[in-house]
Amino acid sequence: MARKTYDERQDEAHDRDRWIVSYADFITLLFAFFVVMYAMSSVNEGKYRDFSDALGTAFGVNPLARPDFGVVPPAPPAIGMKRRSSDLALRRDKEALTGIARDLQKLLAPLVRDGTVRVTQNGRGVVVEINASVLFAPGDARLTEQSGAALKAVAAILKDDNHEIQVEGHSDNIPINSPAFPSNWELSAVRAGTVVRLFINNGVAEQRLTAVGRGPNLPVASNDTPQGRARNRRVSVTIFSKLPDPATPVPIGPTSAK
Repeated sequence: MARKTYDERQDEAHDRDRWIVSYADFITLLFAFFVVMYAMSSVNEGKYRDFSDALGTAFGVNPLARPDFGVVPPAPPAIGMKRRSSDLALRRDKEALTGIARDLQKLLAPLVRDGTVRVTQNGRGVVVEINASVLFAPGDARLTEQSGAALKAVAAILKDDNHEIQVEGHSDNIPINSPAFPSNWELSAVRAGTVVRLFINNGVAEQRLTAVGRGPNLPVASNDTPQGRARNRRVSVTIFSKLPDPATPVPIGPTSAK
């Protein structure tokens, strides 16, 4: 058997020891990985992002185009804060309107008991519905002395508030044709304007008020009976919520292609 030369023995020893180089590279990379993991656990997100971008640049990765694999950015705290702030504002607004509703209910208690006034609260705000017979003579838009005193007391409750107010006049479906009011539209609009004018004269800010004439178009009872027509002849005062309940979206089903 031929004896190996010194050079051949040196080459074999070199080949056997070559794995040490790969092992050393692996240990170095593993050490670098743990250093990065430690840095991620002890620095804030901003510092980590700077470090990550620098590392990506070193390896030829565009940091603007690179997704942050393994990094889940926390939800912006401002979103949660805005939601909580909105919920708190909505709750406070409802509480304020509930207080107004209670004050009006107490003020108008005799009329509420006999059914000529209704005070309700819903997602839009507070609604005070007053039968027209309490406020006006038939076919007239001038407030009676007694109703004027009651509405002044209502104005005293509303004047220090800042919610928007809409006054709506409503009528039955029996046509009216007089020199002053050619139709129920004019009668309902002028009645609403009369109430608005009284509110303004008693301290309610003009920019908060709106007068609307609805005529016979929004009945709350049947016009087939005298009682129903009397119910429909009314003035409603709505104190609007500043933050009405959010609308519920109506899902639209898929449409078939034609």
